[in-house]
Amino acid sequence: MDAEISPEEVDELLDADEDVRVVDIRPEAEFDRGHIPGSENVPFHALADEIERFDGADRIVTVCPHGKASVQAARLVASYEGVSDDARVESMEGGLSKWEYGLTRSDDEENASDEGADGTDEPDAPF
Repeated sequence: MDAEISPEEVDELLDADEDVRVVDIRPEAEFDRGHIPGSENVPFHALADEIERFDGADRIVTVCPHGKASVQAARLVASYEGVSDDARVESMEGGLSKWEYGLTRSDDEENASDEGADGTDEPDAPF
């Protein structure tokens, strides 16, 4: 693992359309409730079996609810021999609890509402 990266830096990378793979390691149901737009879901328990998906990636950022498990996930990904020595593998510090840039829902991304189940304008907590 190279380091931790701030949510602000991740948002800037995504806005600049940089070649970065944001890997959300939460269970699928939590991912479906809300995730960083453009991120992909590889639950932590399946990461070792799915790690080939990252062959050739230049930059990988792992994400979890609070930034703890994603550090371990980044270390696992970085140790994989298919990940280039030049690849940057980072964990998003603070996790989704520090992400302030909006989330996408999987249930119907085109028509997803930001309205929470309680009828407010706030989405339900995604974790």
